Amino acid sequence: MSEFLGQNQSSGLPEGHPVKVYLDENQLIRELISKINRINIEEEKEAFTELFEKLCLVEKHFARKENQLFPYLEKYGWTSPSQNMWAFHDQIRDEIKAARGAIKSNNILSISQNLQQVFRSLEHILQVEEQRLLPRAFNMLSKDDWEEMRAGDEEIGWMFDEAPPAFPALSEQNYIHPSQDTKRRQLPFSLENRIKLDEGFMLPEQINWLLKFMPVDITYVDENDIVIFYNRGDNRVFPRSAGIIGREVKFCHPPKSVDQVLMILREFKAGRRDEAEFWITFKGKFIHIRYFAIRDDAGTYKGVIEVSQDVTHIRGLEGQQRLLDWE
Repeated sequence: MSEFLGQNQSSGLPEGHPVKVYLDENQLIRELISKINRINIEEEKEAFTELFEKLCLVEKHFARKENQLFPYLEKYGWTSPSQNMWAFHDQIRDEIKAARGAIKSNNILSISQNLQQVFRSLEHILQVEEQRLLPRAFNMLSKDDWEEMRAGDEEIGWMFDEAPPAFPALSEQNYIHPSQDTKRRQLPFSLENRIKLDEGFMLPEQINWLLKFMPVDITYVDENDIVIFYNRGDNRVFPRSAGIIGREVKFCHPPKSVDQVLMILREFKAGRRDEAEFWITFKGKFIHIRYFAIRDDAGTYKGVIEVSQDVTHIRGLEGQQRLLDWE
């Protein structure tokens, strides 16, 4: 595997393979750094900004590692990247943030100093990837792992203007993909009695717990305008009772607001709108209310959900709180 790695050494890997994609991104990162180093920031501010924003897409590179690659390494017992390398990602994120601040202040000396720190850190982590992380991961993970990983990578994206080639190649994709074949996936829990969701598998009671403990009120009205669900949390903003289930939604609102409800449904069904938003003061609390159109993969209207939340506390937040404070 080692002969595949390095700044221009990814050609021996299959097109679209996640490792090749990481290496190709590394080459792009180095090219962007080289171009930024050659540019006159004061005289070519627009070109510099464009290059810097492209370099900031390294966030996608980091996010794929953290959410895609690291979980597979953990499955095989290699957990240090999830702790040590992730911490270094966060350090680089802070350095990029500092560089952004310098750019905003238009202090050329500060811009240069912050950029050079970012460049040093990026080069260091690229070398760690090429010399240790990716070679070991390539040998550790199975072909099915890489194929399954690639399917998830697409949700996060890449640094490139266009997506890398499919992996496996489209000509090979005449079978059930590993991400859809639950019999082939090795998960640390049984799939018995679990419901397969778009991503993940849950027991019915887990779905109920999830909805019950959400800090929002949710009501689901189907495509026939019938209320079919509401979550029964202990701290609902608006009271609900079991009698609402099976009821036509227009009878669930006071006469003064029913016209707005019917207009929302009409616009959602026609496909002209997908969201409606309101905020009110209710019993001394600031309440945020949103309606979302539900559509299937073909775009067919399947109903609407109403989501209400007490955002009084959220509206009062200021500054930042990065440390846990349970006092």
